Amino acid sequence: MARGLADIFPASDLYYMSKFARGDEFGKNIHLFEGSVKLILPELFKSYNGIILFISLGAVVRMIAPILEDKKKDPAVVVIDDRGEHVISVLSGHLGGANELTREVAKAIGARPVITTASDVQQTIPVDMFGRSFGWVIESFEKATPVSASVVNEERVAVVQEAGEKNWWMYDKPLPPSIRVYGSADEAMKTEFDAALVVTDRLLDANEESVLLRNGVLYRPKSLVLGMGCNRGTPPEEIEAVILDTLNELRLSVKSVRSLATIDLKKDEQGLLDVCKRYSWEFVTYTPEQLNAIPLKNPSETVYRYTGAYGVSEPAALLSAGAADWLLEKKKSGNCTISVARIPAAEEAGVVGI
Repeated sequence: MARGLADIFPASDLYYMSKFARGDEFGKNIHLFEGSVKLILPELFKSYNGIILFISLGAVVRMIAPILEDKKKDPAVVVIDDRGEHVISVLSGHLGGANELTREVAKAIGARPVITTASDVQQTIPVDMFGRSFGWVIESFEKATPVSASVVNEERVAVVQEAGEKNWWMYDKPLPPSIRVYGSADEAMKTEFDAALVVTDRLLDANEESVLLRNGVLYRPKSLVLGMGCNRGTPPEEIEAVILDTLNELRLSVKSVRSLATIDLKKDEQGLLDVCKRYSWEFVTYTPEQLNAIPLKNPSETVYRYTGAYGVSEPAALLSAGAADWLLEKKKSGNCTISVARIPAAEEAGVVGI
C-alpha cells in the first residue's frame, strides 16, 4: 500500500525497513532503514511538511509525543490502518494541512477520512485557517484558541470585514445565526459579541484593538497594490523606506500588500526586485501603451518624454488592482514615486478583474 501511495503522489518520499526490501528501491528512490521508525521520526519532522504513517494510531501518538514543538511548526501527521480502510488526521490538522492531506489520501486509496477537528465536524469557520486559501495572514494569533471555542460553541461571533475576498464561507448552507458579518469596525463596535474575526488592511487604533481584539483574531488580506517608479539604481533600502513610511501615513498594513507594479522599462530594476523578493510580493510590469490606456488626473509630459507613458505609478497601481481610483494617487519622495490602490471587493470575490 505504501509503494502504491508513493506512485500516486510522485513528489513524496517513501521509507520502510530494509527487511522488506524488494531489490528495486534504489531505482525508485525508496529509502531503507534499520530498526524502529521511532529512530528516524525526529529527522523526518525537520525535513517534511507532511508525514503519512502505516502504523496504528496509538503507536504513532507515543512516538511523536516527545518531538512535538508547536502547532505552527509541527508537520502534518496522517495515519493509515494496515488494511487501508481509514485515513486519520492526527496532527496539525489546520495549520499543517493534515485535514486536507487526509482527504486527498483517502480519495486516492478509496478509504474513509477520519477528521475530528471541531470546526470541520460542525462545518463552521476554522479560525486558524480562515482566509488562508486567499493568502490572508494572521497578525494576532494569541486569542486563536478561545475564539475558536466561541465559534464552535455557537457564541456570538462578529466577522468584521473591511477588505479581502468575500467568498470565504465554504459550506453549502447559510451562515449560522451566531455569526454576523459587519462591513466596518465602527458598525461592529456598536453591537455586542463574544469573539471577533477582523479582516482589514487598515491599522487599528488603540480603542479598536481593545474592543475587537480583546477576544479576537486579526487577519491581513492581500488587498493592496503599490504602483512605483524610481530613478535607475535607486537602492532597495530607499525604496523600502518610502513604502513603509507611505503605508504608515495611510494607516495601512504592509502585510496586506499583494503586488508592486511598474513600467516594463523597470523590469530589471534591482532595487524593486530586491524589495519584492524580501516581502514575497508579486512584481508586475506594464508597457507604456497599457499604462496610457488609464485616464490620469495629472498626466506628465516629462515622464512621457523619458518613458513613453504619461504616468507610471498611478496607472500601474490601478491596472494591477483592477481599481477605478487610488487610496493615494501619487507621492514623490526622493528617487521614488509611489501610488497605492485597493483591490475592489468584486475582484476579491473572483467576479471581475483587469
